[in-house]
Amino acid sequence: MKEALSIETERMDDIPLLLTHMQRMQLAILLDKHFPTHGLRKGLSMGELILVWLTHVLSQADHRMNRVQEWVSRRLITLHGCGLADLTPLDVTDDRLADVLRLLSDDERYRAFEQELMGQLLRVYDLDASCVRLDTTTVSSYAQVSEEGLLQLGHSKDHRPDLPQVKIALATLDPFGVPLASEVLSGEQADDPVYVPLIDRVHQGLARAGLLYVGDCKMAAEKTRAHLQAQGDFYLCPLSALHVPPATLAQSVEAYLEAGSPLIQVVGEDEAGQPKCLAQGYETLVEMEVKDGEQTICWQERRLIIQSIDGSLAAQISLQERLEKAEKAIGALMVRKQGKPRLTSRSQVEEQVQSILSSLRVEGLLQVSIQEEVSEQLVRAYRGKLSSPRQIWSFQVPAQRNQEAIERAIKLLGWRVYAANQPTAALGLAGAVEAYRDEYLVERNFGRLKGHPLSLGPLYVQRDEHRVGLIRLLSIALRVVTVLEGVVRSALAESGQQIAGLFAGNPKRRTSQPTTERLLEAFNEITLTIVSGPGFVQRHLPALSALQQQILALCGFSPAVYTRLIDDS
Repeated sequence: MKEALSIETERMDDIPLLLTHMQRMQLAILLDKHFPTHGLRKGLSMGELILVWLTHVLSQADHRMNRVQEWVSRRLITLHGCGLADLTPLDVTDDRLADVLRLLSDDERYRAFEQELMGQLLRVYDLDASCVRLDTTTVSSYAQVSEEGLLQLGHSKDHRPDLPQVKIALATLDPFGVPLASEVLSGEQADDPVYVPLIDRVHQGLARAGLLYVGDCKMAAEKTRAHLQAQGDFYLCPLSALHVPPATLAQSVEAYLEAGSPLIQVVGEDEAGQPKCLAQGYETLVEMEVKDGEQTICWQERRLIIQSIDGSLAAQISLQERLEKAEKAIGALMVRKQGKPRLTSRSQVEEQVQSILSSLRVEGLLQVSIQEEVSEQLVRAYRGKLSSPRQIWSFQVPAQRNQEAIERAIKLLGWRVYAANQPTAALGLAGAVEAYRDEYLVERNFGRLKGHPLSLGPLYVQRDEHRVGLIRLLSIALRVVTVLEGVVRSALAESGQQIAGLFAGNPKRRTSQPTTERLLEAFNEITLTIVSGPGFVQRHLPALSALQQQILALCGFSPAVYTRLIDDS
């Protein structure tokens, strides 16, 4: 008699890698410590439940709650073999995942968890805490604004001022860009007051002073800089036109250049590996005195006046284009066209010329002389009136470039002022340029958070506590992504190797800077086959490719991460 066999398949993909990585980060342990499971609740602990949801988010690039239960039911054997033996589809129903968001919205518990996670990541991965980057972003929603709710109208960084939004502040650690602390704020709030609380949380979580905090001009508020100085930390940030007016900056640069003082060159390499000047500049010292409450904080601030070479060249091209547009527009002022109002007075011509110069920002660079001409025109007789002469006013508006002013303007293009309080020996001008150029690290995190793979924006959840909880859940996922990427890149740098096979259509292309997204993609379509019959179960897993084994080794894992699922066959 033939025995009936049952054959089932499960897509394993990157699930074992992700779960093993998060277990090494000890996420479940810390989450259970700060978000203990209610005594009457059965099934997975809160930490294990969050791990399952995070695995779904990163493996499927989908954070929707209503997709998790079906995904789990199709991968139960894989998830059981990865340390989640008690998992059932009932553990990941919509209501239980909604409870996760509600618990993560608890400010006090989440901040305590985040503080401990900071120190945990530094110890486990031996991260060098020296430079922290701060920035903010906004996430829009199509929901309605409520009077005291989280969603409010404000300055949108998504270029959607018509939609209500939530503001997110993030502090990340170089060189991996690992998030350390985050804040979720209502969308109408200004950026300036956000930085000091975020800095304090990082300062307490890392339990060390002397860190360099890098941010944009919104971090340059005097009280923020004074706060960092008072607690023994350092800052680097550009100063806006409110701190250093353009006229003051121009006078300073002109005086320095006229004195013939040598500029400090910042030299890098171009695409061909040849030396290239990236920037040049000089620095001055400014005595700072800021009153913070009853305390007066005094210190010497370094002002780094830096000109970006590429920025200057781009600004020169833009200036030439604006000059050409202004010349063309002024030349066309007196050209008659159908439907075009005729300028009949000198004041009208002067007003139009000034409007063109100011809108194209070339005031003082073009010399415009308005020449008046008067002619007589005979008005023909009609209805018994005699013909009579009439004076007609016309204007010529020649424009000539002021070469001296243009050359002066070109010398002043691309200059910007940066403020720092770290000694020159630790952060020279070249080091400051390099440090600020790496600001893309925190912007890249925002790109991942709002786009692929976390897809936070636009926000569709309907309750404020769920919005806060979802943002915090995805910020934990962002830590998983950045730490995994940093571990692999560090391993490649230490061994001097590069990895190939990550780029579709170009399998020989090699890189020493792989992204987590490409690393996880390399594990697509790994399928576990389970053949069962009366009295036996056999599991089959295809052999891991050389690329997959290399990635596991770079992560510090062995192939047993996958093969352990078939060891008990």
